[in-house]
Amino acid sequence: MAWGACTAALLLLLLLAAAAATAAAGGNGGGVHCLHLEEDGSRHRHQHHLSRRALRQGRQRHPHHLRSRAVGGATVLELRHRSFSSAPPASSREEEVDGLLSTDAARVSSLQRRIDRYRRLMITSSAEVAVAVAASKAQVPVTSGAKLRTLNYVATVGLGGGEATVIVDTASELTWVQCAPCESCHDQQDPLFDPSSSPSYAAVPCNSSSCDALQLATGGTSGGAAACQGQDQSAAACSYTLSYRDGSYSRGVLAHDRLSLAGEVIDGFVFGCGTSNQGPPFGGTSGLMGLGRSQLSLVSQTMDQFGGVFSYCLPLKESDSSGSLVIGDDSSVYRNSTPIVYASMVSDPLQGPFYFVNLTGITVGGQEVESSGFSSGGGGGKAIIDSGTVITSLVPSIYNAVKAEFLSQFAEYPQAPGFSILDTCFNMTGLREVQVPSLKLVFDGGVEVEVDSGGVLYFVSSDSSQVCLAMAPLKSEYETNIIGNYQQKNLRVIFDTSGSQVGFAQETCGYI
Repeated sequence: MAWGACTAALLLLLLLAAAAATAAAGGNGGGVHCLHLEEDGSRHRHQHHLSRRALRQGRQRHPHHLRSRAVGGATVLELRHRSFSSAPPASSREEEVDGLLSTDAARVSSLQRRIDRYRRLMITSSAEVAVAVAASKAQVPVTSGAKLRTLNYVATVGLGGGEATVIVDTASELTWVQCAPCESCHDQQDPLFDPSSSPSYAAVPCNSSSCDALQLATGGTSGGAAACQGQDQSAAACSYTLSYRDGSYSRGVLAHDRLSLAGEVIDGFVFGCGTSNQGPPFGGTSGLMGLGRSQLSLVSQTMDQFGGVFSYCLPLKESDSSGSLVIGDDSSVYRNSTPIVYASMVSDPLQGPFYFVNLTGITVGGQEVESSGFSSGGGGGKAIIDSGTVITSLVPSIYNAVKAEFLSQFAEYPQAPGFSILDTCFNMTGLREVQVPSLKLVFDGGVEVEVDSGGVLYFVSSDSSQVCLAMAPLKSEYETNIIGNYQQKNLRVIFDTSGSQVGFAQETCGYI
């Protein structure tokens, strides 16, 4: 398409968008977006008109604590990509991306293993798994973690009188931070949390309900009561071990202390005080904020204050931009440009702490993709909405159908070799503009969610010689689809555990 035609199309889309203010999340129904590839990084007004620089990793800079504020009954935390790395800097963009995607693949593998483990636990010990999952409002800034060599998002919270910058993770059941004295810890930007300096700190004993719940939170293989065998149950501290598929881990004791979210204080907040913590995903942060569906998650522990509702909006750019994490159900703080549409969560004790929805369809460029995977057995059709996975992973039958349709609509652009987990790549060297097919995810009830154009393609190389579809295939039809954070940019995603639903709306993300 000539530049003039592309510009005209954008003006038409803007007019249509203004006329469709009542449309469901997903915005316009156009089949393509015009993607600019200029190097100048100039900011375009239309959200589908993006520069290559806007999709790249940001340069490293010194970290800073992220903002937070209370609005009515809600707490708003600023979200950002992580801002520095404890690892040596990559020698090239390709090396950096390879490390990020390898870590992402390890996380996907770990999630699949945990899902299978919860299913087996339910079969062998249903009574233990049937722990009640409880979930007004708090708002925290969310930022990108790109500068910490991950595409995860981080926020800053108060703990025991200090501050901790933690990864926001919807698939984790337990919040943990690194604690002094530390036997083996990764580098972090904040001072270590020192239990001896907090008068409200106390270790959780083995004979507590929190320690019993820990066994579920760690998948039933470590921590909890198993960590206290042979000890004085009333005196011994409850220890925990969290292990991840990429070799990362956190070990320490379960404790409770005062948590502060933009001035909203939660006394007796239970968390992991880690004295041995290692792994690339954590470098630079103090630890992790567990927002999963479990008895020990932040969502469940703050049910009385925030009603089991939280939401986030992840910024499009990976540097110099912020999003927000809103804890609470006060939708007046949102800045969504389309009405919120809700898909039902899949409620099943087999699902463990994850947020499942039914993925019933995908459209590419307005064309509905046909696949048996949307209704097949195994894991087909079900999908996790996850803040910690980067690239969306789909069962082979669905991914191959999406890939075929995308290749058909993108046929005018030369293909390039695959890279890491990304196997649908193109060479866009020398191009200034391309037509990118729109991408919509369809959930139960016909809920359509359009992926921002910045979440469709992933720029592997700085010269655009490798630009890939930002999706990857799973190994088996019996694995579970995962909707990653790269496809959730510029969306307000709402997790309502009380109402058992996930909401979506378009929003230009920022610290609101």
